[in-house]
Amino acid sequence: MIERYSREEMAKIWKLQNRFQKMLEVELAACRAMYELGIIPQQDWKNIENKADFDIDRIAEIEKTTKHDVIAFLTSIAEFVGPSARWIHYGMTSSDVLDTATSLQLKQAGELILRDLGKFSEVLRIRAKEHKYTLCIGRSHGIHAEPTTFGLKFALWYEEMQRNIVRLEAAIESVSVGQISGAVGNYAHLSPEIEKRACSYLDLTPVNISTQVIQRDRISEYLSTLAIIGSTIEKIALEIRHLQRTEVLEVEENFSKGQKGSSAMPHKRNPIVSEQMCGLARILRSNAMAAFENNALWHERDISHSSVERIILPDTTILVNYMLNKMISLIENLLVYPENMMKNLELTNGLIFSQALLLELAGKGVSREEAYKLVQRNAMECWKNKTSFKKLVSADEDIRNHLSSEEIEQVFSFDRYLKHIDYIFSRIGI
Repeated sequence: MIERYSREEMAKIWKLQNRFQKMLEVELAACRAMYELGIIPQQDWKNIENKADFDIDRIAEIEKTTKHDVIAFLTSIAEFVGPSARWIHYGMTSSDVLDTATSLQLKQAGELILRDLGKFSEVLRIRAKEHKYTLCIGRSHGIHAEPTTFGLKFALWYEEMQRNIVRLEAAIESVSVGQISGAVGNYAHLSPEIEKRACSYLDLTPVNISTQVIQRDRISEYLSTLAIIGSTIEKIALEIRHLQRTEVLEVEENFSKGQKGSSAMPHKRNPIVSEQMCGLARILRSNAMAAFENNALWHERDISHSSVERIILPDTTILVNYMLNKMISLIENLLVYPENMMKNLELTNGLIFSQALLLELAGKGVSREEAYKLVQRNAMECWKNKTSFKKLVSADEDIRNHLSSEEIEQVFSFDRYLKHIDYIFSRIGI
């Protein structure tokens, strides 16, 4: 059983308490740098270091008058610190603290999502190994194609999740940046050394250049990555929905004791989690689109991005965290029906071996056009009359002129579809 964590852990990152705490950490990091560089007197720094705090209710009260959240925040801190608070936010602009604090929150959230991605990948790996050789029909255009194994489906999803992990690691690195550069990003009132030191205390990388804001292509990359993760989840969920259809029934979401599927039809067992995942993935994509829109701002900065990010950043990270944990449970408890897979493999009376027959004839010197004609002729007869494709082929003199009974028997063997499974699994590290 894969260990899971409460979604409250993610939600806590976006609560006001943590938001203001991260803002305070940014202010303190800047003050520490200024103290070390001889700008802030020692006693003032000690007062700031020991007394700096905030009161959420007081901030809200002050903001009713100021209509400015950062000023309200700074006023609350000053009430704790006293006269030494004159050095807090010295030479800085609101976005220095807001954007750098946002980077800290995005880094926190990203690390939680990385943890969940690892756990989901492990569940997929376990199920891939379990069904490594479980034969099932592969489908193209929704139509039976050739045999494959159910383990390969899980293996495919596993490897895609590995790519998502790499993408998210890169996206976290991209947003793990800070700025302490002043009103238009030109360090007019503070040196770049203050920014460098402050960012090092926060375990962030200073941006090479900014305006008044950290550029939003970074957040666009981050949310795009989360949207891609959502699209992978949707891919998996959509496959489960198709495979749970009554006439297919190769897999089924676990149906717990006391669960109900329909208010009207007591027999219903619906793929509700998978359907939910497909719907929620749309939200992730729309939030990523909103992040793209935030990249273009007026001149050095406006605040059109701010109101959007107050919604899309917490909503997207919380949602991905929720979706991954739902998928961990879904895959871990997914009911798999190998007997129905075999039943579906046999549904077309052997037509799924048509390519194997075609290639065998071509290997005997028959032209591809002629081989295709011979195979299709029997395939259409099988399809029309629901008779055994193997029997039709065995009775076709034109085919028998090229293939022996033993060779025909080998054509209709599942062995060829299993012979490279180990190789594929080894290539993706399962």
